[in-house]
Amino acid sequence: MRSKEFKVGLFAILAMAALYYGFYFLKGVDLFSTSTRYYVIYENVDNLAVSNPVLVSGFAVGRVSDIRILTNRNHTVLVEIDINTNIKLGDSTKAILDSELLGGKYIVLSIGKIQKEKKPGDTIYSELAKGMFDMLKNTAEPVASNLQTTLAKFNVVIDNLNKNSLRLDSIFRKLQRTPDILNMTLLNANQKIDGVSGSFTEVTTNLNGILNSLKPTLRNFAVLSDSLKKLELGKTIAKTNRAIDNLNGTLNKLKSGDNTIGKLMTEDSLYVNLNTLLVRMDSLVDHINHFPKHFTAPLGKSNKKVERDLLRREEERKKKAAEKNK
Repeated sequence: MRSKEFKVGLFAILAMAALYYGFYFLKGVDLFSTSTRYYVIYENVDNLAVSNPVLVSGFAVGRVSDIRILTNRNHTVLVEIDINTNIKLGDSTKAILDSELLGGKYIVLSIGKIQKEKKPGDTIYSELAKGMFDMLKNTAEPVASNLQTTLAKFNVVIDNLNKNSLRLDSIFRKLQRTPDILNMTLLNANQKIDGVSGSFTEVTTNLNGILNSLKPTLRNFAVLSDSLKKLELGKTIAKTNRAIDNLNGTLNKLKSGDNTIGKLMTEDSLYVNLNTLLVRMDSLVDHINHFPKHFTAPLGKSNKKVERDLLRREEERKKKAAEKNK
């Protein structure tokens, strides 16, 4: 049978082992897994501490095992990291020092393409992640540049406004006079409207008087219309038809030619005789105009002299006609 001292000693050993394992477990050290050690050199670790995690794609694959200052290399900081042996690193791998919002530090491994695999104890390229202030600075620089450009344009606009202030003052002065002009215009318009209203009232009164005077005439016109309706229009139309028949009979008799008027309208003998008479009268007038002595001389002239004069007159007329044709 075991003694109480043995049980107490065994319990103390187990407690110490559990405490030791728990201590390293809380520090992020897995005592039952194998790890590979690498080194990273930073100019500033910014409060990085031992046992801070080492991440790959957001997953913890190791921890910071030691931090030392290299006095012989401008006081740079050598960081020793232990990572899981399953993680393979290459010549393009970078150890990026980053921080959380609350100030916690950690190292992120950007493995990249592995052309040549790193060996245990090799040094990995270091890089500092851009903090919030750096990101704000990079973002604020173009904004500040645009703001400066905007302010310059705004200054130009202000200068233009200053230059045009005199024009604006003149415009405002004219706008101040505008209500007075509008008031005068409205007063004149009201006076004209009153005059037009009075004239319209007078015209309306006269029109009412004219309409009242026309009422008896309209009544008489209605009586006349009724009287016209009562006329025997049928008898009047019959008499008109008989008159038209008589007129047609008279025209038919004139066309028949068995009376004096009909002969005048249908035969041309009267026209021929009248035309011959007019020709002779024209010849007589022409004879009198050219040879008045044939009719005014005492006892007149002999027929031979008259015929000789007429023959001479005819030859002169032919000669003039021939010269005109030339």
